[in-house]
Amino acid sequence: MVIKYMYIPQYHLKNINKYLKPQKAIIIYGPRRCGKTTLLNEFRKKIKDKYLFVNGEDIYIQEYLSSQSIEKLRNFIGDNKILIIDEAQKIKQIGLNIKLILDNIKDIKVIASGSSSFDLSCQVGEPLTGRKFTFKLFPISQLELNAIQNKAETDSLLETRLIYGSYPEIILNKDNDKNIQFLKEMVSSYLYKDILELDGIRHSDKISRILQLLAFQIGKEVSYNELGHQLGMSKNTVEKYCDLLEKTFIIFKLTGFSRNLRKEIIKNPRYYFYDNGIRNALINNYNPLKIRNDIGMLWENYIITEILKKQEYMMISANNYFWRTYDQKEIDLIIEKGGQLLGYEIKWAKGKSKASEEWLATYENSSFQIITKENYIDYICR
Repeated sequence: MVIKYMYIPQYHLKNINKYLKPQKAIIIYGPRRCGKTTLLNEFRKKIKDKYLFVNGEDIYIQEYLSSQSIEKLRNFIGDNKILIIDEAQKIKQIGLNIKLILDNIKDIKVIASGSSSFDLSCQVGEPLTGRKFTFKLFPISQLELNAIQNKAETDSLLETRLIYGSYPEIILNKDNDKNIQFLKEMVSSYLYKDILELDGIRHSDKISRILQLLAFQIGKEVSYNELGHQLGMSKNTVEKYCDLLEKTFIIFKLTGFSRNLRKEIIKNPRYYFYDNGIRNALINNYNPLKIRNDIGMLWENYIITEILKKQEYMMISANNYFWRTYDQKEIDLIIEKGGQLLGYEIKWAKGKSKASEEWLATYENSSFQIITKENYIDYICR
């Protein structure tokens, strides 16, 4: 059964209310189908000021909001106090035009959303320096689900999150066959759309293959040389494609942490997927956990992604790394914040860590903890 509409409270809704100020813009980035339009619509329901909501895919809207004419922009906005632009990346010179609006229309506030970070950011980055707040939106986080779930529900749905992911449609859908169809549609129709719209992209057929190879290397260092050898591509081309896949919110990377030991490994990054369901769709594996041999990868990917979401939504300033030495000691996640180093081993089942003693001895201002399915809520929601 599919629930036609139920709103899952999005954490960024309170951040918009907090940071939206006159003569400032809020820029919202995120993958397609993750709920950006829903977020804007929910915000609109509670606005007391007069506002104008537009879609950047509309040719009429594009004509006005790319005009670079102060008079034309002023006439278009009229007496509205808030301008909300969905799909803003479709509008040429949108950054410069938002700057003109903020500089010339008294008390105006602007919100602009876009599915492609590199497309929108290159248009709004420099023109809006000092004039914007940037928010990233991801598939639904457990931090947000906690508002509508009790612990029993969360525990019972954990396997679903690990296999099918956390896109809003997946969260609201109780039919796994339909979940699989949604994920297949995402992979075939939406996942690469932003990349393939770029000029000069070659080997587009190999984008999927790169992601498939990364899907089998979660928690392991990735060599661009080795990927290039497997794909018949240069190291630089593979690295470029991985960078584009990061900018379109499909994958993200952690780099190795090193401050003291010569034997610490920092050369190659590790890649993770923003959504477990997308990862599983790429390798066409929706099997239940009890018959899988990649539970450790799924669990590590899920926990690190949920921690990243929490950092974004709660405005936690932190740097994230992994730690590994040449003698095979490693820690899955290192969080550097507030002058402290927090080490986390991510295990599906309880167990000891061989790396913890050396880590704690090497870094005096560090801590170490193990995240398991028994205690994970404490780390991703609190």
